[in-house]
Amino acid sequence: MNPRASLDPRASSDPRASRTPRPTRRALLGGLLGAAALPTLAACGGVTSLDGGSGGGGSGGGSSSGGLVIGTANFTENQILGYLYAEALRGAGVKASVRPNLGSREIVIPALQQGDIDLLPEYQGNLLLHFDDTAKQTEAGDLQNALAVALPAALEALPYAAAEDKDVFAVTKETADKHGLRSLADLHKLDGKLVFGGPAEDKKRVVGLVGLKDVYGTTFKEFKSLDASGPLVKGALKKGDVDVANLFSTDPDIQANGWIMLADPKQLIPAQHIVPVIRSAKADAKVRRALARLGGALTTQELAKLNKLVDVEKKDPDDVAADWAKRNGLTRG
Repeated sequence: MNPRASLDPRASSDPRASRTPRPTRRALLGGLLGAAALPTLAACGGVTSLDGGSGGGGSGGGSSSGGLVIGTANFTENQILGYLYAEALRGAGVKASVRPNLGSREIVIPALQQGDIDLLPEYQGNLLLHFDDTAKQTEAGDLQNALAVALPAALEALPYAAAEDKDVFAVTKETADKHGLRSLADLHKLDGKLVFGGPAEDKKRVVGLVGLKDVYGTTFKEFKSLDASGPLVKGALKKGDVDVANLFSTDPDIQANGWIMLADPKQLIPAQHIVPVIRSAKADAKVRRALARLGGALTTQELAKLNKLVDVEKKDPDDVAADWAKRNGLTRG
């Protein structure tokens, strides 16, 4: 997922309240409907597409005639999204296959650039920080525009979905009550005394230890390399092996366990709307329309329900995606 990750810290009294500015209706419509018309501007280090073209730009001149290979990161939600992309594309008459669980963003982005996969579910803010770790944008529309500049020439970000899933930094209720923790700013009074758990990449990511130190002045006694909002990090938080855990805001276990998502008053964590990243050589009008239709139908609440079906009820992500796509009119027949 994370990669994305995966892909929001919220006040403890309301686990769904955003701590970064909510995108305005104008910005959301701009992302859902207008971004397909925005050209992807060439950036340094762009790769050559497999069909011999430059692949740059969002003109819609690509071709999906050979089908698309969709890759996903190594967490539940991203796999569900990959299968949803496949269902939406098949419903539009495009051949699609899924290569799930490939790894973190540091693995799947190079795979996309090299043409091993053609399409990837991503998360706006963390994707931008992957290519530009100095980026300051936090609002969805601004992030979309920044991605058009930051992405390599052969890649582009298609219109983002209504659904959003942010990284959150969570603690148990016991830890929050004991130390008076309600926001990330509160961690500074325990500087160097707590244990942090998350995926290995958190050690070098802005939305991770780097940002927590630079923005909130917080360091930790120990970093435990675990997984991305998966059973390892959640088990460690539950047992007390870690004090602060990097989870995802749509993870059903947060509410089930009464964990506290620490507020983010300095907006370290940007908007994380789901955004398809595609090789431009494959991004024809049929693909764009299919993914935009999916993005308009998929809300944060619906995505959280799909995560619960897989993580809690132990259903297969491909079956969950197929059923949801059918119920929402995205498949044929």
